[in-house]
Amino acid sequence: MRPLPLLGALLALLSAQGAIAQDAVDPLNPTCPKSLNWSTYRQMRFTAEESGGRKVLRAEGAIDEGAAERLKAALAAESGVIDEIWIRSPGGNARVGNAAGRIIRESGIPTRIPKGWACFSACNFMFMGGAVRFVEPGGQFIVHMFTHTSDRDSIKSELSGGGDKAIGLIATVEQDSALLASEDNDFLIKMGVSRKLLTDVMYRQKAVAEHGEDKSTRRCLTADETFRYNVANMR
Repeated sequence: MRPLPLLGALLALLSAQGAIAQDAVDPLNPTCPKSLNWSTYRQMRFTAEESGGRKVLRAEGAIDEGAAERLKAALAAESGVIDEIWIRSPGGNARVGNAAGRIIRESGIPTRIPKGWACFSACNFMFMGGAVRFVEPGGQFIVHMFTHTSDRDSIKSELSGGGDKAIGLIATVEQDSALLASEDNDFLIKMGVSRKLLTDVMYRQKAVAEHGEDKSTRRCLTADETFRYNVANMR
């Protein structure tokens, strides 16, 4: 028996929506969309604009070495009239992200990840600088396990130099990783974010994709998780 025309149309629509949803998921990082809108600017840009009767500062692009200083200059140029800071970024320099977060906290300006925008890696810490933080439905707060060992070619080159060079490299990585982990932990405490974000989520991700079934290195928080860990504290 052939389905009724309306029923057939509904089934076709549901099937198409399912295919679209499946295609939209990143197969390597299944908690995340396949396409992430974190901008392609190689250096973070700060642009002030009016939106819905509010003055917002758009912070967009990779967090480079000069990003914190440019943020400070952008806030000073607006003479305290910024109502919110909107952020999208693929990350970048971790310590500069922390510094930018501290500048934002000192300013008292709320931060927001708007619908369709993505904030990854060092961007997380910049965003968490807001005393009031919004992650809109459809906005992506994406974490990973920080690493100093993502450049495998450089590591292989160092290790090929022999035992002493290998030991030196390992010692340097261990020391800097421990320092950065301590800084991250201290930052979360000061910003009022649960430290369980580090232990339950961030530090459980793979730092570098390995050969095998699980190649995920990114984790997109759900809306519930952003509130559970106090990443977002306003709806």
